[in-house]
Amino acid sequence: MRWKRFALVFVPALAVASVLVGATAEGAIGASFVVSGDTFKVSADKLQGQGFVQYGSVTENKQGRKIPVAVSGIRKATLTNMCQTVLMKSPVGAVTLRITAGTGKDPVTAENMIVDASQIQGNAVFTGIEAGRDASTLDQVPEAQGAAGMFGQQATAVSIENFRQVSWSVNAATFKLPGLKLSVEPGEHECF
Repeated sequence: MRWKRFALVFVPALAVASVLVGATAEGAIGASFVVSGDTFKVSADKLQGQGFVQYGSVTENKQGRKIPVAVSGIRKATLTNMCQTVLMKSPVGAVTLRITAGTGKDPVTAENMIVDASQIQGNAVFTGIEAGRDASTLDQVPEAQGAAGMFGQQATAVSIENFRQVSWSVNAATFKLPGLKLSVEPGEHECF
């Protein structure tokens, strides 16, 4: 019975969230927002990107807590066999919201994607890398620059196999998820 009550609350909230994500992608809503108190995990067999920037920054949650993050921006990205999970509290205990996409012949694609991450790992290859560049002068991704005097790095291309990332937020001008599958599962069921 509690599970049904949770679904009655969760499903409309998910629909609203989907509309907000769509509005942000269309440029109707500003991309800067206060983060939740939860990180989420993203994995992919391979991430490939054209135009890459990275610099340090902070994000903020509703309670005003400042959270240090590595901001990574990619102008055009593809993710093969993507999985995203977030562990959430609910009236019936812990549940996992799991999204998979790009598992068939068409990968997930994103344009002008900006990620606030706390952890990134994988086997990476950077092309045309510039490490130690002033973060305010980065120019590989539109509107993805850090503060003047801060460390920054950029590359014309990036490829990461066995990609794993723990994130606080993701913004993108477009985010296409072919073969999207969303599930809500009791307990903890993470991608990695």
